Amino acid sequence: MSNIHPHATLPRHDKETLLGQRGIVLWFCGLSGSGKSTIASGVERVLHDQGRFTVRLDGDNLRTGLNANLGFSDDDRLENIRRTSEVAKVLASNGVIVLCSLITPRGIHRDLARGILGEDFAEVYVKASFEACEKRDVKGLYAKAAKGEVAHFTGRDSSFEEPQQADLVLDTELLSIEDAVFEVLEFVRAKGKDGSR
Repeated sequence: MSNIHPHATLPRHDKETLLGQRGIVLWFCGLSGSGKSTIASGVERVLHDQGRFTVRLDGDNLRTGLNANLGFSDDDRLENIRRTSEVAKVLASNGVIVLCSLITPRGIHRDLARGILGEDFAEVYVKASFEACEKRDVKGLYAKAAKGEVAHFTGRDSSFEEPQQADLVLDTELLSIEDAVFEVLEFVRAKGKDGSR
């Protein structure tokens, strides 16, 4: 690494002033089918309509490009989170509001993201039971997992550790998508992270 010499960039404050917002990372975690991507998409739409600049980093989308070479072993999941966190860090440091939607099944994964992102990190746990997600099965993954066609399926073959340090919990067995989106927006506003300077 002695040949690596990072170059200075414009100060973060300058970027945030230009955009009129503060760079942050909202990290949506939870089981497949819990509603992470749907809620993040709804939040993105509202923030966009309010004139905020956002970028969504969705687990499925990232696995078709940046993380296409990763599987679902423990090591690969950790690397998936590390890469995503580093990309989110670059974006947030340039004033972007980043919405990450990844299962992030274990505490060690969330701790890694939190460690990389520091104060920019806000953990949003999109809570739903395995049974509820299995009934929804929006991607057909639960049916495939039941037939043994999906290896390392979270909640079945691979464990999901319920977050203990979440900044916000959204129980989608009790909340509608619209109400969950509203709660995220209220959380962001209350924390002064909506871009207000």
